[in-house]
Amino acid sequence: MSLELLTALAAFALVSSITPGPNNLMLMASGANFGFRRTIPHMLGVGLGFVIMVLLVGTGLVQVFDAYPVSHTILKTVSVAYLLFLAFKIATAAPIRDGADKGTPMTFLQAAAFQWVNPKAWTMALTAVTVYTPDTTLWAIAIVAIVFGAINLPAVSSWTLLGQQMARVLTNPSRLATFNRTMAALLVASLYPVLFP
Repeated sequence: MSLELLTALAAFALVSSITPGPNNLMLMASGANFGFRRTIPHMLGVGLGFVIMVLLVGTGLVQVFDAYPVSHTILKTVSVAYLLFLAFKIATAAPIRDGADKGTPMTFLQAAAFQWVNPKAWTMALTAVTVYTPDTTLWAIAIVAIVFGAINLPAVSSWTLLGQQMARVLTNPSRLATFNRTMAALLVASLYPVLFP
């Protein structure tokens, strides 16, 4: 892979990883509700789950969509339904009372599995594999996955840090409830490009 292509790939990875999307909005909400440390498995699940996704998409999973176009429609429907469910859970999260259990953030496996129903992750993986691999060798696909792995985790971690810092302002239960509803609304809004391409 040429240096120019590698630089373009790194820029794409940074921009697509750090801009708002379902993963980043959920990580910010998790940072605000659970703190940075408790959100680490979620962040690692996003980062490593996406690397695995790129590898599998690059090594042939994309051919399933070409052979069976209906599978794309099914994936899109399941993705939208699951994101709406997550938005509902975030919006209706009960404010935390003193001494009450804070609930549990998303686990590593849940976050890794979420990549497969995340429309933004699919767009990123398909674009990375089709645009930034000069050939479809395993080595070229591995380079794309490694670049994303190196850039994605720090990028998504910044959203968790932002959420953790916002928690200082969200000490009032009504402010936290408003924040959670806003995050849920933004999560639903992130579906706009999927529903109305």
